[in-house]
Amino acid sequence: MTQWPASLALVGAGKMGGAMAKGWLDAGFAPSSLTILEPEPSPEIAALAAERGIALNPKTTAPPPDVLVLAIKPQSLDSAATAIAPLAAPHTLLISIIAGKTIANLTARLPEARSVVRAMPNLPAAIGRGVTAAFANASLTGDERGWCERLLGAVGAFHWLEDESLIDAVTAISGSGPAYVFALTEALAAGAERLGLKPELAMSLARGTVEGAAELMRRDSATSPATLRRNVTSPGGTTAAALAVLQGPGGLEDLMIRATAAARARAAEMAG
Repeated sequence: MTQWPASLALVGAGKMGGAMAKGWLDAGFAPSSLTILEPEPSPEIAALAAERGIALNPKTTAPPPDVLVLAIKPQSLDSAATAIAPLAAPHTLLISIIAGKTIANLTARLPEARSVVRAMPNLPAAIGRGVTAAFANASLTGDERGWCERLLGAVGAFHWLEDESLIDAVTAISGSGPAYVFALTEALAAGAERLGLKPELAMSLARGTVEGAAELMRRDSATSPATLRRNVTSPGGTTAAALAVLQGPGGLEDLMIRATAAARARAAEMAG
């Protein structure tokens, strides 16, 4: 297995950056090899840095790290580029999880960067159950590819993409996807309330159902979701009645196609 990089600087430790940092540490990355740059660290990040001996906002990070991970908001890239630039030396592997910012965008703002990976993880990385897909430019070395696979694979499933344009689709599906599942849970609870259940019970039933179904799908990964669905659907029964609505015209599949198309379009708009 490829060794961990000797040094890594994480720029941006919000929800996603913080989740990745915790995942790396849980997987065995040395806290002394990690530097976090976050102008407004959350109490959780501040506590993590203090407890584990991580350098948080040091006055200097020289020399430039082996790996630089950018986890800032897309709208912050232009204003932050000048401060970030000294960290992106020619020998530094640059990994960006900034939605909508292409490799061309990144190299234009960080001209010293040579090996660049554009990745899209998702929030379950915080518990080691994330899904990440990435595209690398042609400069990536074998060792750098190994670093990328180990770092991004440490927080969940990892996939390489053959075309950078597919990142926007990944953003729309797995990047934003946890929010869709949370919204589904909210909607299921709202339906339960409309049927007369008290709010606390409605939410408990909705959460438990989504959690249990997801765990069943995980444990029985050899069985397709379609088969699992059919297994709990008796002809002419209550589930079939509900699915007739969900799978009818303008139903869940059509809605999800429109929703993910909107997310992909927005990711494309954010480039530049």
